[in-house]
Amino acid sequence: MRSAKVSLRWGRPVALALLGILLAAGVAAALDVSPILARWSRTQAFKNDLDGKLDVTATYFAGEYVEAQVQAEAEKNLWTGSELETYKYTFLKGLRLDEMIAVRLEFDNRGPSMHMAPFDEQVVLWIGGKSYKPVEYDPRFNFKLQGKRDGMLFFKRYDDKTGKSLLTGVKSVRLQINGGVSPITDNKKIDFVWDVANDHPEKLYKGKAAERLELDRLIKRMEKLTQQRKDLEGQLAATLSELETIRKRMDELSK
Repeated sequence: MRSAKVSLRWGRPVALALLGILLAAGVAAALDVSPILARWSRTQAFKNDLDGKLDVTATYFAGEYVEAQVQAEAEKNLWTGSELETYKYTFLKGLRLDEMIAVRLEFDNRGPSMHMAPFDEQVVLWIGGKSYKPVEYDPRFNFKLQGKRDGMLFFKRYDDKTGKSLLTGVKSVRLQINGGVSPITDNKKIDFVWDVANDHPEKLYKGKAAERLELDRLIKRMEKLTQQRKDLEGQLAATLSELETIRKRMDELSK
């Protein structure tokens, strides 16, 4: 399997800033989204005999989680409908839930240094009995870690061959992290399970934000098709040239 991309395509400062803002504790101040946060964001705490401690938090970006975060931020800032749609557009563009499964990981390490490189060998997402490595992840997870660090992981949402969603008919998914990433968790399980049976992220793609995202996709698709046309035209020109060369040679031989 191809190694994961460690240089995030969406790694624009604005997108990173938005993720940080949305996931801050203060987001829930005006609108109570705590039940939804608890449903999709989980923390496991570990410790060893030498008072070393490690907290690992995993957040699955389900449709209702994203919608709740956006609505809470809008209420807190008293945004207009237009401002909300602009914010939602930027947020969704970073998450790319229409093509990826997005998970955020946070480590709070108060113990021995953690060594997790290559990170895509340390974590998998189990879907329907099959394991999938992240196709993209925050490159900082490859560096020695003491203290706090957080970042995004992206897993493919669709089957490469059939194009069908990997989540169709699936009741739950499980994120599994290798316990060997830290002496504190060695020989221990670091698993996070989410019930995704009723997750419908496609509902997010409505309104002005959805229209802008669709336009972005269409532009990319047009660029790809335009390049394909150029490639095909080049192949056709080469073929026609070769045919002409063959025809001329045949004429010479027939004289």
